[in-house]
Amino acid sequence: MKNHKKIIIITTLITLLPILIGLILWNRLPDKIATHWGFDGVANGWSGKTFTVFGLPCFLTLIHLFTVGVTLNDPKKKNIHQKLMAIIFWIVPAVSVIMYVTIYLSALNIAVNVSLIALLLVGVIFIVLGNYMPKVQQNYTVGIKLPWTLNSTENWNRTHRLGGKTFIAGGILLILCGILGSGLGETFSLISTLIIVILCAGVPAVYSFWLFRRGV
Repeated sequence: MKNHKKIIIITTLITLLPILIGLILWNRLPDKIATHWGFDGVANGWSGKTFTVFGLPCFLTLIHLFTVGVTLNDPKKKNIHQKLMAIIFWIVPAVSVIMYVTIYLSALNIAVNVSLIALLLVGVIFIVLGNYMPKVQQNYTVGIKLPWTLNSTENWNRTHRLGGKTFIAGGILLILCGILGSGLGETFSLISTLIIVILCAGVPAVYSFWLFRRGV
């Protein structure tokens, strides 16, 4: 943890940046702010201004620190690719900033396609993770952690090679869903997104078990 103190401080401050922006915009923000949207991009959940400006960034910061802390205390953290480690440090801060740009723009009555932004963000994350997944060696916090992948290096490597391909393909499909979703409707976006996410996680897991049954 000590060797990463500087990057932890920087990423934590960025995660909390929406608080400063919220204070600057405080008098322009409504008392109730949309913080949840359906797949059709229509707001369907609201939170109080105080909770939105202070509560959510603090909650995201706790998630960030927990994720970083668990990863840095992994007994096999040396097996985690450095670029993937950087993604772990920056993923929550990036989500925090993008999410709050969307929330504040919406609160200021500036038109924004929330469902498109969300699916683009998730799609890009999937593609980035898929790109580095084959390079991840056995560890306890990052990757497809199943009993048989943790028990066999060959099983781990083969599973993550396939997982990298499925995540990249899934990320591209999620981006397409975001682009096409507004024209094809909420039901299409919801069902297609769920199917893509399930396949991205399920296909490598099933393949890994199949390898295990074959003695790999």
